[in-house]
Amino acid sequence: MGQLNTGNIGERLKTMVFLAAPLLFLYLVFFVELDENNPAITYTLAVALLMALWWITEIVPLAVTSLLPFVLFPILGVMNGKAVASNYFNDIIFLFLGGFLFALAMQKWNLHKRIALKLLLTVGNSPSRIMLGFMLATSFLSMWISNTATTMLMVPILMSVILKFEELNPGKGVGSFSTGLLLATAYSASIGGISTLVGTPPNLSFARIFAIYFPEAPEISFASWFFYAFPMVVILLIITFGYLYLVFIKKKSDDWTHIDTRDIELEYSALGPWVREQVIVAVFFGLLAVLWFSRADIDFGFVMVKGWSNIFENPKFLNDGTVAIAIAVILFLIPSKNSKSKFVMDWKTAEGIPWDIILLFGGGFALASGFKESGLSQWFGEQLIWLKGVHPFVIILSVSLLITFLTELTSNVATVETFLPVLAGLAMSIEVNPLLFMLPATISASLAFMLPSATAPNAIIFGTKRLKVLDMSRSGLALNFIGIIIVTLVTYYLATLIFHISVSDFPSWAND
Repeated sequence: MGQLNTGNIGERLKTMVFLAAPLLFLYLVFFVELDENNPAITYTLAVALLMALWWITEIVPLAVTSLLPFVLFPILGVMNGKAVASNYFNDIIFLFLGGFLFALAMQKWNLHKRIALKLLLTVGNSPSRIMLGFMLATSFLSMWISNTATTMLMVPILMSVILKFEELNPGKGVGSFSTGLLLATAYSASIGGISTLVGTPPNLSFARIFAIYFPEAPEISFASWFFYAFPMVVILLIITFGYLYLVFIKKKSDDWTHIDTRDIELEYSALGPWVREQVIVAVFFGLLAVLWFSRADIDFGFVMVKGWSNIFENPKFLNDGTVAIAIAVILFLIPSKNSKSKFVMDWKTAEGIPWDIILLFGGGFALASGFKESGLSQWFGEQLIWLKGVHPFVIILSVSLLITFLTELTSNVATVETFLPVLAGLAMSIEVNPLLFMLPATISASLAFMLPSATAPNAIIFGTKRLKVLDMSRSGLALNFIGIIIVTLVTYYLATLIFHISVSDFPSWAND
Protein backbone atom coordinates (compact mmCIF):
# COMPACT_ATOMS: atom_id res chain seq x y z
CA MET A 1 0.00 0.00 0.00
CA GLY A 2 1.31 3.45 -0.81
CA GLN A 3 2.12 6.01 1.86
CA LEU A 4 0.40 9.37 2.23
CA ASN A 5 1.35 12.07 4.71
CA THR A 6 -1.88 12.60 6.63
CA GLY A 7 -0.45 15.14 9.04
CA ASN A 8 -0.02 15.13 12.80
CA ILE A 9 -3.62 14.14 13.55
CA GLY A 10 -3.41 11.09 11.33
CA GLU A 11 -0.05 10.06 12.78
CA ARG A 12 -1.28 10.46 16.36
CA LEU A 13 -4.33 8.34 15.57
CA LYS A 14 -2.12 5.66 14.05
CA THR A 15 0.10 5.70 17.12
CA MET A 16 -2.90 5.37 19.43
CA VAL A 17 -4.26 2.40 17.46
CA PHE A 18 -0.79 0.84 17.38
CA LEU A 19 -0.43 1.10 21.16
CA ALA A 20 -4.02 0.01 21.85
CA ALA A 21 -3.64 -3.18 19.78
CA PRO A 22 -1.44 -5.07 22.31
CA LEU A 23 -3.75 -4.02 25.15
CA LEU A 24 -6.75 -5.39 23.24
CA PHE A 25 -4.76 -8.57 22.56
CA LEU A 26 -4.00 -9.07 26.27
CA TYR A 27 -7.58 -8.29 27.28
CA LEU A 28 -8.94 -10.95 24.91
CA VAL A 29 -6.38 -13.55 25.97
CA PHE A 30 -6.90 -13.14 29.74
CA PHE A 31 -10.46 -11.89 30.18
CA VAL A 32 -12.58 -13.09 27.23
CA GLU A 33 -13.91 -16.59 26.57
CA LEU A 34 -15.71 -17.02 23.25
CA ASP A 35 -15.95 -20.79 23.70
CA GLU A 36 -15.32 -22.29 27.14
CA ASN A 37 -14.44 -25.64 25.59
CA ASN A 38 -11.97 -24.20 23.08
CA PRO A 39 -9.84 -21.25 24.26
CA ALA A 40 -7.85 -21.41 20.99
CA ILE A 41 -10.76 -19.63 19.29
CA THR A 42 -10.32 -16.58 21.51
CA TYR A 43 -6.53 -16.68 21.23
CA THR A 44 -6.67 -16.78 17.43
CA LEU A 45 -9.07 -13.83 17.35
CA ALA A 46 -6.70 -11.91 19.62
CA VAL A 47 -3.77 -12.55 17.28
CA ALA A 48 -5.88 -11.66 14.22
CA LEU A 49 -6.99 -8.32 15.69
CA LEU A 50 -3.45 -7.48 16.78
CA MET A 51 -2.16 -8.18 13.26
CA ALA A 52 -5.03 -6.36 11.57
CA LEU A 53 -4.55 -3.19 13.64
CA TRP A 54 -0.78 -3.22 13.14
CA TRP A 55 -1.25 -3.84 9.43
CA ILE A 56 -3.58 -0.83 9.26
CA THR A 57 -1.19 1.53 11.05
CA GLU A 58 1.97 0.24 9.29
CA ILE A 59 4.09 1.70 12.10
CA VAL A 60 5.72 -1.72 12.27
CA PRO A 61 6.60 -2.95 8.75
CA LEU A 62 3.91 -5.23 7.29
CA ALA A 63 6.42 -8.07 6.96
CA VAL A 64 7.38 -7.88 10.64
CA THR A 65 3.73 -8.00 11.74
CA SER A 66 3.36 -11.04 9.49
CA LEU A 67 5.82 -12.95 11.67
CA LEU A 68 3.57 -12.76 14.74
CA PRO A 69 1.73 -16.08 14.11
CA PHE A 70 5.04 -17.94 14.13
CA VAL A 71 5.66 -16.61 17.66
CA LEU A 72 2.19 -16.34 19.18
CA PHE A 73 0.38 -19.43 17.86
CA PRO A 74 2.83 -21.90 19.46
CA ILE A 75 2.98 -19.90 22.71
CA LEU A 76 -0.83 -19.79 22.97
CA GLY A 77 -1.22 -23.43 21.97
CA VAL A 78 -3.13 -22.68 18.76
CA MET A 79 -0.73 -24.47 16.39
CA ASN A 80 2.56 -26.33 16.45
CA GLY A 81 5.53 -24.14 15.45
CA LYS A 82 6.49 -26.55 12.65
CA ALA A 83 2.99 -26.37 11.21
CA VAL A 84 3.00 -22.58 11.36
CA ALA A 85 6.43 -22.38 9.68
CA SER A 86 5.27 -24.48 6.72
CA ASN A 87 2.85 -21.69 5.76
CA TYR A 88 5.69 -19.28 5.04
CA PHE A 89 7.01 -21.26 2.06
CA ASN A 90 4.74 -23.25 -0.23
CA ASP A 91 3.73 -23.71 -3.88
CA ILE A 92 2.06 -20.30 -4.10
CA ILE A 93 5.22 -18.62 -2.82
CA PHE A 94 7.16 -20.42 -5.55
CA LEU A 95 4.65 -19.26 -8.13
CA PHE A 96 5.24 -15.70 -6.96
CA LEU A 97 9.02 -16.21 -6.99
CA GLY A 98 9.00 -17.63 -10.52
CA GLY A 99 6.78 -14.86 -11.83
CA PHE A 100 8.85 -12.18 -10.17
CA LEU A 101 12.12 -13.61 -11.49
CA PHE A 102 10.71 -13.25 -14.99
CA ALA A 103 9.59 -9.70 -14.24
CA LEU A 104 13.11 -8.86 -13.06
CA ALA A 105 14.57 -10.41 -16.21
CA MET A 106 12.25 -8.25 -18.34
CA GLN A 107 13.35 -5.16 -16.44
CA LYS A 108 17.04 -6.09 -16.61
CA TRP A 109 17.00 -6.19 -20.42
CA ASN A 110 14.47 -3.34 -20.85
CA LEU A 111 11.97 -5.65 -22.53
CA HIS A 112 9.08 -4.12 -20.56
CA LYS A 113 9.95 -0.62 -21.79
CA ARG A 114 10.16 -1.84 -25.38
CA ILE A 115 6.69 -3.39 -25.09
CA ALA A 116 5.21 -0.22 -23.54
CA LEU A 117 6.67 2.17 -26.13
CA LYS A 118 5.66 -0.07 -29.02
CA LEU A 119 2.07 -0.14 -27.84
CA LEU A 120 2.04 3.65 -27.52
CA LEU A 121 3.38 4.04 -31.05
CA THR A 122 0.73 1.68 -32.38
CA VAL A 123 -2.40 3.44 -31.09
CA GLY A 124 -1.87 6.97 -32.48
CA ASN A 125 -1.30 10.54 -31.27
CA SER A 126 -4.66 12.15 -30.43
CA PRO A 127 -5.42 12.75 -26.72
CA SER A 128 -7.94 9.90 -26.60
CA ARG A 129 -5.61 7.51 -28.43
CA ILE A 130 -2.71 8.44 -26.16
CA MET A 131 -4.85 7.70 -23.11
CA LEU A 132 -5.91 4.39 -24.62
CA GLY A 133 -2.29 3.54 -25.42
CA PHE A 134 -1.15 4.17 -21.87
CA MET A 135 -4.03 2.14 -20.49
CA LEU A 136 -3.33 -0.83 -22.76
CA ALA A 137 0.42 -0.77 -22.12
CA THR A 138 0.04 -0.37 -18.36
CA SER A 139 -2.66 -3.01 -17.95
CA PHE A 140 -0.79 -5.55 -20.09
CA LEU A 141 2.47 -5.13 -18.19
CA SER A 142 0.74 -5.26 -14.81
CA MET A 143 -0.63 -8.69 -15.75
CA TRP A 144 2.91 -10.04 -15.44
CA ILE A 145 4.98 -7.66 -13.34
CA SER A 146 4.02 -5.79 -10.18
CA ASN A 147 1.72 -2.81 -10.58
CA THR A 148 4.28 -0.76 -8.64
CA ALA A 149 7.08 -1.55 -11.11
CA THR A 150 4.71 -1.00 -14.04
CA THR A 151 3.66 2.42 -12.80
CA MET A 152 7.24 3.44 -12.06
CA LEU A 153 8.15 2.50 -15.64
CA MET A 154 5.26 4.42 -17.15
CA VAL A 155 5.67 7.65 -15.16
CA PRO A 156 8.78 8.99 -17.00
CA ILE A 157 7.15 8.23 -20.37
CA LEU A 158 3.91 9.72 -19.11
CA MET A 159 5.55 12.95 -17.95
CA SER A 160 7.43 13.44 -21.21
CA VAL A 161 4.15 13.17 -23.12
CA ILE A 162 2.37 15.59 -20.76
CA LEU A 163 5.18 18.17 -20.98
CA LYS A 164 5.19 17.93 -24.78
CA PHE A 165 1.41 18.32 -24.85
CA GLU A 166 1.58 21.41 -22.65
CA GLU A 167 4.29 22.86 -24.89
CA LEU A 168 2.09 22.41 -27.97
CA ASN A 169 -1.02 23.83 -26.26
CA PRO A 170 0.00 26.84 -24.13
CA GLY A 171 -2.89 28.55 -22.36
CA LYS A 172 -5.46 26.00 -23.59
CA GLY A 173 -6.27 24.43 -20.25
CA VAL A 174 -4.57 21.11 -20.83
CA GLY A 175 -4.46 20.36 -17.11
CA SER A 176 -7.52 18.16 -17.47
CA PHE A 177 -5.68 16.04 -20.06
CA SER A 178 -2.75 15.44 -17.71
CA THR A 179 -5.14 14.63 -14.85
CA GLY A 180 -7.04 12.12 -16.96
CA LEU A 181 -3.83 10.54 -18.27
CA LEU A 182 -2.35 10.19 -14.78
CA LEU A 183 -5.54 8.63 -13.40
CA ALA A 184 -5.86 6.33 -16.41
CA THR A 185 -2.36 4.98 -15.83
CA ALA A 186 -2.83 4.42 -12.09
CA TYR A 187 -6.19 2.73 -12.52
CA SER A 188 -4.98 0.54 -15.40
CA ALA A 189 -2.09 -0.75 -13.29
CA SER A 190 -4.55 -1.93 -10.63
CA ILE A 191 -7.10 -3.31 -13.11
CA GLY A 192 -4.58 -5.19 -15.26
CA GLY A 193 -3.17 -7.08 -12.30
CA ILE A 194 -6.54 -8.72 -11.70
CA SER A 195 -6.16 -10.80 -14.89
CA THR A 196 -3.64 -13.37 -13.72
CA LEU A 197 -2.75 -15.20 -10.53
CA VAL A 198 0.69 -13.56 -10.58
CA GLY A 199 -0.63 -10.11 -11.47
CA THR A 200 -1.27 -8.90 -7.93
CA PRO A 201 -0.60 -10.40 -4.46
CA PRO A 202 -4.26 -10.77 -3.34
CA ASN A 203 -4.84 -13.27 -6.16
CA LEU A 204 -2.05 -15.51 -4.90
CA SER A 205 -3.30 -15.14 -1.33
CA PHE A 206 -6.71 -16.34 -2.40
CA ALA A 207 -5.33 -19.39 -4.23
CA ARG A 208 -3.38 -20.55 -1.18
CA ILE A 209 -6.03 -19.80 1.46
CA PHE A 210 -8.66 -21.57 -0.64
CA ALA A 211 -6.37 -24.61 -0.85
CA ILE A 212 -5.78 -24.52 2.93
CA TYR A 213 -9.50 -24.59 3.68
CA PHE A 214 -10.67 -26.85 0.90
CA PRO A 215 -7.88 -29.26 -0.06
CA GLU A 216 -10.34 -31.53 -1.87
CA ALA A 217 -11.72 -28.73 -4.06
CA PRO A 218 -10.84 -28.50 -7.77
CA GLU A 219 -7.61 -26.57 -8.29
CA ILE A 220 -7.71 -22.87 -9.07
CA SER A 221 -5.34 -22.96 -12.03
CA PHE A 222 -3.77 -20.10 -13.93
CA ALA A 223 -6.16 -20.68 -16.83
CA SER A 224 -9.38 -20.95 -14.78
CA TRP A 225 -8.54 -17.75 -12.94
CA PHE A 226 -7.79 -15.95 -16.21
CA PHE A 227 -11.07 -16.99 -17.81
CA TYR A 228 -12.91 -15.63 -14.77
CA ALA A 229 -10.96 -12.41 -14.25
CA PHE A 230 -10.02 -11.27 -17.76
CA PRO A 231 -13.58 -10.44 -18.90
CA MET A 232 -13.86 -8.17 -15.84
CA VAL A 233 -10.60 -6.47 -16.79
CA VAL A 234 -11.82 -5.80 -20.32
CA ILE A 235 -15.14 -4.37 -19.09
CA LEU A 236 -13.45 -2.24 -16.43
CA LEU A 237 -10.87 -0.88 -18.86
CA ILE A 238 -13.55 0.06 -21.39
CA ILE A 239 -15.69 1.79 -18.76
CA THR A 240 -12.69 3.51 -17.15
CA PHE A 241 -11.49 4.78 -20.52
CA GLY A 242 -14.98 6.03 -21.43
CA TYR A 243 -15.48 7.71 -18.06
CA LEU A 244 -12.08 9.46 -17.99
CA TYR A 245 -12.43 10.49 -21.63
CA LEU A 246 -15.82 12.09 -21.04
CA VAL A 247 -14.72 13.87 -17.85
CA PHE A 248 -11.22 15.04 -18.78
CA ILE A 249 -10.84 15.10 -22.58
CA LYS A 250 -14.04 15.28 -24.64
CA LYS A 251 -15.06 18.88 -23.85
CA LYS A 252 -11.74 20.43 -24.89
CA SER A 253 -10.02 17.98 -27.20
CA ASP A 254 -11.16 19.78 -30.39
CA ASP A 255 -9.06 22.83 -29.43
CA TRP A 256 -5.89 20.88 -28.63
CA THR A 257 -2.98 20.27 -30.98
CA HIS A 258 -2.12 16.60 -31.23
CA ILE A 259 1.26 15.31 -30.10
CA ASP A 260 3.87 14.37 -32.67
CA THR A 261 4.86 10.80 -31.82
CA ARG A 262 8.44 11.43 -32.95
CA ASP A 263 9.50 11.87 -29.30
CA ILE A 264 8.23 8.40 -28.47
CA GLU A 265 9.83 7.08 -31.67
CA LEU A 266 13.15 8.60 -30.60
CA GLU A 267 12.85 6.98 -27.17
CA TYR A 268 12.06 3.66 -28.80
CA SER A 269 14.98 4.07 -31.22
CA ALA A 270 17.27 4.78 -28.28
CA LEU A 271 16.64 1.21 -27.14
CA GLY A 272 18.44 0.08 -30.28
CA PRO A 273 17.70 -3.12 -32.16
CA TRP A 274 16.50 -6.23 -30.37
CA VAL A 275 19.38 -7.89 -28.58
CA ARG A 276 19.80 -11.61 -28.10
CA GLU A 277 18.90 -11.46 -24.41
CA GLN A 278 15.63 -9.62 -25.07
CA VAL A 279 14.63 -12.22 -27.63
CA ILE A 280 15.43 -15.04 -25.20
CA VAL A 281 13.42 -13.48 -22.36
CA ALA A 282 10.51 -12.75 -24.71
CA VAL A 283 10.49 -16.31 -26.08
CA PHE A 284 10.63 -17.93 -22.65
CA PHE A 285 8.06 -15.49 -21.32
CA GLY A 286 5.70 -16.58 -24.09
CA LEU A 287 6.52 -20.21 -23.35
CA LEU A 288 5.78 -19.71 -19.66
CA ALA A 289 2.40 -18.16 -20.44
CA VAL A 290 1.50 -21.04 -22.77
CA LEU A 291 2.56 -23.65 -20.21
CA TRP A 292 0.55 -21.93 -17.48
CA PHE A 293 -2.58 -21.81 -19.61
CA SER A 294 -2.32 -25.38 -20.89
CA ARG A 295 -1.05 -27.27 -17.82
CA ALA A 296 -4.38 -28.31 -16.30
CA ASP A 297 -7.51 -29.63 -18.01
CA ILE A 298 -9.86 -26.90 -19.20
CA ASP A 299 -13.54 -27.77 -19.14
CA PHE A 300 -15.57 -25.57 -21.49
CA GLY A 301 -18.75 -27.49 -20.73
CA PHE A 302 -19.23 -28.77 -24.28
CA VAL A 303 -15.63 -29.96 -24.63
CA MET A 304 -12.76 -30.89 -22.32
CA VAL A 305 -9.27 -29.76 -23.36
CA LYS A 306 -6.67 -31.99 -21.74
CA GLY A 307 -3.67 -30.31 -20.15
CA TRP A 308 -0.07 -31.25 -20.97
CA SER A 309 0.50 -32.37 -17.37
CA ASN A 310 -1.41 -35.56 -18.24
CA ILE A 311 1.65 -36.91 -20.05
CA PHE A 312 3.21 -37.46 -16.62
CA GLU A 313 2.36 -40.35 -14.35
CA ASN A 314 1.23 -38.01 -11.56
CA PRO A 315 -0.15 -34.86 -13.21
CA LYS A 316 -1.43 -33.48 -9.88
CA PHE A 317 2.15 -33.35 -8.62
CA LEU A 318 2.75 -30.47 -11.03
CA ASN A 319 1.43 -26.99 -10.33
CA ASP A 320 1.85 -23.46 -11.68
CA GLY A 321 4.64 -22.79 -9.21
CA THR A 322 6.61 -25.77 -10.52
CA VAL A 323 6.29 -24.43 -14.06
CA ALA A 324 7.30 -20.89 -13.06
CA ILE A 325 10.47 -22.03 -11.28
CA ALA A 326 11.40 -24.51 -14.02
CA ILE A 327 11.35 -21.85 -16.74
CA ALA A 328 12.94 -19.18 -14.53
CA VAL A 329 15.84 -21.49 -13.68
CA ILE A 330 16.58 -21.93 -17.39
CA LEU A 331 17.30 -18.19 -17.67
CA PHE A 332 20.13 -18.65 -15.17
CA LEU A 333 21.67 -21.30 -17.45
CA ILE A 334 21.64 -19.48 -20.80
CA PRO A 335 24.89 -17.60 -21.52
CA SER A 336 24.68 -13.90 -22.29
CA LYS A 337 26.71 -12.14 -24.99
CA ASN A 338 26.40 -8.88 -23.09
CA SER A 339 29.53 -7.86 -21.20
CA LYS A 340 27.47 -6.81 -18.17
CA SER A 341 26.27 -10.33 -17.41
CA LYS A 342 27.54 -13.88 -17.92
CA PHE A 343 24.01 -15.25 -18.09
CA VAL A 344 20.61 -13.94 -19.18
CA MET A 345 19.60 -13.92 -15.50
CA ASP A 346 21.92 -13.61 -12.50
CA TRP A 347 21.50 -13.61 -8.73
CA LYS A 348 22.42 -9.94 -8.38
CA THR A 349 19.28 -9.12 -10.36
CA ALA A 350 17.30 -11.75 -8.45
CA GLU A 351 18.14 -9.97 -5.19
CA GLY A 352 15.38 -7.55 -6.16
CA ILE A 353 12.79 -10.14 -5.10
CA PRO A 354 10.48 -8.42 -2.56
CA TRP A 355 11.01 -10.69 0.43
CA ASP A 356 8.77 -8.45 2.52
CA ILE A 357 5.83 -9.41 0.32
CA ILE A 358 6.75 -13.08 0.70
CA LEU A 359 6.67 -12.72 4.48
CA LEU A 360 3.35 -10.88 4.18
CA PHE A 361 2.00 -13.84 2.19
CA GLY A 362 3.32 -16.27 4.79
CA GLY A 363 1.81 -14.38 7.69
CA GLY A 364 -1.56 -14.32 5.99
CA PHE A 365 -1.40 -18.04 5.20
CA ALA A 366 -0.40 -18.80 8.81
CA LEU A 367 -3.29 -16.68 10.08
CA ALA A 368 -5.68 -18.51 7.75
CA SER A 369 -4.40 -21.86 9.05
CA GLY A 370 -4.92 -20.63 12.61
CA PHE A 371 -8.51 -19.63 11.78
CA LYS A 372 -9.17 -23.14 10.51
CA GLU A 373 -7.27 -25.20 13.10
CA SER A 374 -8.64 -23.29 16.09
CA GLY A 375 -12.22 -23.34 14.84
CA LEU A 376 -12.47 -19.54 14.66
CA SER A 377 -13.77 -19.63 11.07
CA GLN A 378 -16.54 -22.00 12.11
CA TRP A 379 -17.31 -19.77 15.10
CA PHE A 380 -17.65 -16.72 12.83
CA GLY A 381 -19.87 -18.72 10.52
CA GLU A 382 -22.13 -19.68 13.42
CA GLN A 383 -22.45 -16.02 14.43
CA LEU A 384 -23.52 -15.18 10.89
CA ILE A 385 -25.94 -18.09 10.47
CA TRP A 386 -28.79 -15.57 10.20
CA LEU A 387 -27.53 -14.83 6.67
CA LYS A 388 -28.68 -18.26 5.53
CA GLY A 389 -31.96 -16.85 4.29
CA VAL A 390 -30.30 -14.03 2.36
CA HIS A 391 -29.85 -14.54 -1.38
CA PRO A 392 -26.19 -15.18 -2.34
CA PHE A 393 -26.32 -12.31 -4.86
CA VAL A 394 -26.97 -9.85 -2.01
CA ILE A 395 -24.08 -11.27 0.04
CA ILE A 396 -21.72 -11.09 -2.96
CA LEU A 397 -22.69 -7.45 -3.47
CA SER A 398 -22.18 -6.70 0.23
CA VAL A 399 -18.79 -8.43 0.32
CA SER A 400 -17.61 -6.50 -2.74
CA LEU A 401 -18.79 -3.23 -1.21
CA LEU A 402 -17.11 -3.88 2.15
CA ILE A 403 -13.74 -5.00 0.77
CA THR A 404 -13.56 -2.29 -1.90
CA PHE A 405 -13.92 0.56 0.57
CA LEU A 406 -11.96 -1.12 3.36
CA THR A 407 -8.93 -1.56 1.13
CA GLU A 408 -8.94 2.18 0.47
CA LEU A 409 -7.52 2.44 3.99
CA THR A 410 -5.59 -0.80 4.44
CA SER A 411 -3.17 -3.03 2.56
CA ASN A 412 -5.08 -5.04 -0.02
CA VAL A 413 -3.11 -8.20 0.82
CA ALA A 414 -3.71 -7.79 4.54
CA THR A 415 -7.42 -7.16 3.92
CA VAL A 416 -7.79 -10.29 1.81
CA GLU A 417 -5.81 -12.47 4.18
CA THR A 418 -7.88 -11.29 7.14
CA PHE A 419 -11.31 -11.66 5.56
CA LEU A 420 -11.04 -14.75 3.36
CA PRO A 421 -11.00 -17.16 6.35
CA VAL A 422 -14.09 -15.45 7.74
CA LEU A 423 -15.87 -15.74 4.39
CA ALA A 424 -14.87 -19.41 4.14
CA GLY A 425 -16.44 -20.01 7.55
CA LEU A 426 -19.56 -18.08 6.56
CA ALA A 427 -19.97 -20.12 3.37
CA MET A 428 -19.66 -23.40 5.26
CA SER A 429 -22.10 -22.24 7.92
CA ILE A 430 -24.88 -21.22 5.52
CA GLU A 431 -23.96 -24.00 3.03
CA VAL A 432 -23.13 -21.89 0.00
CA ASN A 433 -20.22 -22.56 -2.37
CA PRO A 434 -17.27 -20.67 -0.78
CA LEU A 435 -16.07 -19.43 -4.17
CA LEU A 436 -19.13 -17.20 -4.42
CA PHE A 437 -17.82 -15.14 -1.50
CA MET A 438 -14.04 -15.57 -1.71
CA LEU A 439 -13.68 -14.70 -5.42
CA PRO A 440 -15.39 -11.27 -5.30
CA ALA A 441 -13.57 -10.38 -2.06
CA THR A 442 -10.24 -11.04 -3.77
CA ILE A 443 -11.03 -9.03 -6.88
CA SER A 444 -12.53 -6.16 -4.89
CA ALA A 445 -9.29 -5.74 -2.96
CA SER A 446 -7.67 -4.50 -6.19
CA LEU A 447 -10.38 -1.96 -6.99
CA ALA A 448 -9.44 0.89 -4.67
CA PHE A 449 -9.43 3.99 -6.86
CA MET A 450 -10.28 6.85 -4.48
CA LEU A 451 -7.27 7.66 -2.30
CA PRO A 452 -3.54 8.11 -2.97
CA SER A 453 -2.86 5.81 -0.01
CA ALA A 454 -5.07 3.01 -1.34
CA THR A 455 -2.60 1.44 -3.78
CA ALA A 456 1.01 1.91 -4.81
CA PRO A 457 0.03 3.09 -8.35
CA ASN A 458 -2.25 5.76 -6.86
CA ALA A 459 0.53 6.93 -4.54
CA ILE A 460 3.15 7.02 -7.32
CA ILE A 461 0.90 9.01 -9.64
CA PHE A 462 -0.04 11.37 -6.83
CA GLY A 463 3.68 11.84 -6.21
CA THR A 464 4.01 13.66 -9.55
CA LYS A 465 2.29 16.60 -7.79
CA ARG A 466 0.10 17.18 -10.84
CA LEU A 467 -3.00 15.72 -9.29
CA LYS A 468 -5.44 16.84 -6.60
CA VAL A 469 -6.84 14.41 -4.06
CA LEU A 470 -10.31 15.69 -4.96
CA ASP A 471 -9.85 14.70 -8.62
CA MET A 472 -8.79 11.20 -7.64
CA SER A 473 -11.56 10.86 -5.05
CA ARG A 474 -14.35 11.97 -7.39
CA SER A 475 -13.29 9.73 -10.23
CA GLY A 476 -12.37 6.90 -7.89
CA LEU A 477 -15.70 6.93 -6.08
CA ALA A 478 -17.62 6.50 -9.32
CA LEU A 479 -15.29 3.72 -10.50
CA ASN A 480 -15.44 2.00 -7.10
CA PHE A 481 -19.20 1.61 -7.40
CA ILE A 482 -18.94 0.54 -11.03
CA GLY A 483 -16.33 -2.04 -10.05
CA ILE A 484 -18.55 -3.38 -7.26
CA ILE A 485 -21.43 -3.91 -9.68
CA ILE A 486 -19.24 -5.57 -12.32
CA VAL A 487 -17.56 -7.91 -9.81
CA THR A 488 -20.95 -8.92 -8.42
CA LEU A 489 -22.50 -9.62 -11.83
CA VAL A 490 -19.50 -11.44 -13.30
CA THR A 491 -19.08 -13.57 -10.17
CA TYR A 492 -22.73 -14.54 -10.01
CA TYR A 493 -23.22 -15.26 -13.71
CA LEU A 494 -19.79 -16.08 -15.21
CA ALA A 495 -17.88 -17.62 -12.30
CA THR A 496 -20.71 -20.10 -11.79
CA LEU A 497 -20.05 -21.41 -15.31
CA ILE A 498 -16.25 -21.39 -15.20
CA PHE A 499 -15.93 -23.00 -11.78
CA HIS A 500 -19.07 -25.16 -12.13
CA ILE A 501 -20.78 -23.53 -9.17
CA SER A 502 -24.39 -24.32 -8.34
CA VAL A 503 -25.95 -21.52 -6.33
CA SER A 504 -28.44 -23.91 -4.75
CA ASP A 505 -26.07 -26.84 -4.01
CA PHE A 506 -23.35 -27.05 -1.36
CA PRO A 507 -20.30 -28.85 -2.80
CA SER A 508 -19.10 -32.01 -1.06
CA TRP A 509 -15.49 -30.76 -1.01
CA ALA A 510 -16.53 -27.87 1.25
CA ASN A 511 -17.69 -30.12 4.07
CA ASP A 512 -15.46 -30.44 7.11
